[in-house]
Amino acid sequence: MSEHLGKFIKSRRVQEKARIIHAGPSHTYAKGEDQYPVLAPGFIERGLGCHVWDVDGNEYIEYGMGNRAVGLGHAYPTVLRAVEAALGGGCNFTRPARIEIDCAETFLDLVPGAEMVKFCKDGSDATSGAVRIARAYTGRDLIACCADHPFFSTDDWFIGTTAMNAGIPETVRRLTLTFRYNDITSVEELFARNRGKIAGLILEAARADDPQEGFLHEVHRLCRENGALLILDEMITGFRWHAGGAQKVYGIEPDLSCFGKALANGFSVSALAGKREYMRLGGLEHTDRPRVFLLSTTHGAETHSLAAAIATMRIYRDEPVIEHLYRQGAKLRDGVEDAARRHGLSDHVKPVGRPSCLAFTTLDAGKQPSQAFRSLFLQETIRRGVLMPSLVVSYAHDNEAIARTIEAVDGALAIYARALDGGVERFLVGRPSQLVFRRFNRADEPAQIIPIAVNT
Repeated sequence: MSEHLGKFIKSRRVQEKARIIHAGPSHTYAKGEDQYPVLAPGFIERGLGCHVWDVDGNEYIEYGMGNRAVGLGHAYPTVLRAVEAALGGGCNFTRPARIEIDCAETFLDLVPGAEMVKFCKDGSDATSGAVRIARAYTGRDLIACCADHPFFSTDDWFIGTTAMNAGIPETVRRLTLTFRYNDITSVEELFARNRGKIAGLILEAARADDPQEGFLHEVHRLCRENGALLILDEMITGFRWHAGGAQKVYGIEPDLSCFGKALANGFSVSALAGKREYMRLGGLEHTDRPRVFLLSTTHGAETHSLAAAIATMRIYRDEPVIEHLYRQGAKLRDGVEDAARRHGLSDHVKPVGRPSCLAFTTLDAGKQPSQAFRSLFLQETIRRGVLMPSLVVSYAHDNEAIARTIEAVDGALAIYARALDGGVERFLVGRPSQLVFRRFNRADEPAQIIPIAVNT
């Protein structure tokens, strides 16, 4: 194996150090070394546009873009100029900064169904804040979340529903229930079994599939009839489906919604937004209900991050970013599908999801999801200069990048086809990647197979 690792000598050294000083050894599970093949860049040094360079100097066209957080492209000049200007005046004060109001107004102009907004640093804080409001407003304990959507929060109320629930008390785990996407009967049954007990229901507006037969509106109706709040997680769909979020595309106004990721083009900002009736519980004006300790973060309103958010939102408002994501995503999807057909792999490797937010399947000879074949596919595209845990494009992915990616995929699929005939172990260097949500780190642990990669 050593001859194959020559491209990643520095990465291996840094990984060895990280294993000693980091619990992970990555600060984001989806970026961990267990999520990638052995022949993969371990650490990124810098990025520009849709390209990144690892610590060994290897260059890649990147997809996923910071787990969908970088919608415009790395080091986007307009955003950087806004950040630099804000930093020149300081980043954190003992009283609120004026930019907090400017950012809130910009956000609420884009998401007209929301009446108030509170900024924080990550998606978990926003979704957990929404859960807290729902419980406070309704006086109920139970939360329902969609079992088909892989990640909502690092907090106990959600992690307790996963296989990786060590450290979560059983009493807490019992407070979160699950239902199925596009299965309105499962939602009806959930409310019927828990009458008057469910405080809120949280789901992504869509993932790989659009809502069918008015699913979102039917869920909203059931929430209204049963006195629960509807919470939309727009971490991914916001700034990819539409500048105003998937709620704008599907014509629905949730009670609460949570945005983040692409909101500030990679800078740390997330948002909890919603109707005034609910959001006001986290404020100072109401006297009719108990106060809710909603979101209070020392770094939640850093000026440079909010400046990045304002600049980013204005670009989405004024430029055809969303249209570009759809157009380039469609080109990429068509090219990958054509390559798969040429290699007889249409039933094994296929793009899935919306053109602006594509993932892909990697199936074995029995047409079952396979981490080994996923690892092989990643290994072979990395060999060809493309880092693609997903097929998520950015505003910086131009036609040349798409063409080079399709060429790399074509070469990788030639190896994939040979592996289907001769065995994946003959072509994959080292161990396969693993699922994020597994109870133990043992390589032989049986685990639930999820065909689309989790991004946490």
